[in-house]
Amino acid sequence: MGVVTYDQANLLLKLYDIRREGKLREARDWYVRNFRPASVDDVYKTMGGPESGSLRMVISYWDMCANMVNRGLIDEEFFFENTGEQWVIWERLKAFVPTMRERSKNPHQFENLEKHVAHMEAWREKRSPGSAEAQRKMMAEMMARTRNAGE
Repeated sequence: MGVVTYDQANLLLKLYDIRREGKLREARDWYVRNFRPASVDDVYKTMGGPESGSLRMVISYWDMCANMVNRGLIDEEFFFENTGEQWVIWERLKAFVPTMRERSKNPHQFENLEKHVAHMEAWREKRSPGSAEAQRKMMAEMMARTRNAGE
């Protein structure tokens, strides 16, 4: 384990505090419960619709956090031990990012989150082999149950 400084612990607590803010909490809840794009067009429809603010707020929050960790402002392992939602955020978005980058002519779009989650997944796999695939399977089952319940 890396040495975690007092400042790093305080920054993590500050980021946690921000997650508890009402609008971000609502946006995170909406994302986890409702954002299930099947295509890049679904992502763009959401970005142009009433949930645009929620989508942008959640993605930008986790991309910002990822940037802080990637830059070493918070010990990576310490952050991974205390968070996990960013994995879900990226998992739902990652298939569409290459097209989004191409369309926006920005090859760095969501780069912080992508790098961060790749490190997180490698860290998890080292500690608990097979956990990433198990989580993907569990998430797919939950999404299928939610879809079936709505029909």
